[in-house]
Amino acid sequence: MKISVETTIAAPIETIWRGWTTPQDIVQWNTASPDWHTTRAEVDLRVGGIFSSRMEAKDGSHGFDFAGTYTRIEPYKLIEAQFGERTLLVEFLTGAEGVTVRETFDAETVYPEEQQRAGWQAILDNFARHILAK
Repeated sequence: MKISVETTIAAPIETIWRGWTTPQDIVQWNTASPDWHTTRAEVDLRVGGIFSSRMEAKDGSHGFDFAGTYTRIEPYKLIEAQFGERTLLVEFLTGAEGVTVRETFDAETVYPEEQQRAGWQAILDNFARHILAK
């Protein structure tokens, strides 16, 4: 099953792309709730390159790495990646209202669909706030 989340941001595509692909930006927005943070991020933005983000609870009780390999990149348009057996497609769709960032990913089997959707949407909403604050 695939899940999609999206947000539209009234900002230039260049700013949005840079915010999505720059480790210094990623550590500022990549969190689903205020009690978590991303302590590091790595980006090798090329087909076959890797990405990795370390997400941790601020109280130190939990943490995990979200990592994978880029499989397709069209600058300012889309990023496709594989993480484990799952895939992720990030589309950057420029329109009259701004740029819609849409993530479509393979659901996992541990957590319910709605919980996954809510978590990914919360991160995407943080991304939009980060871009608009620039």
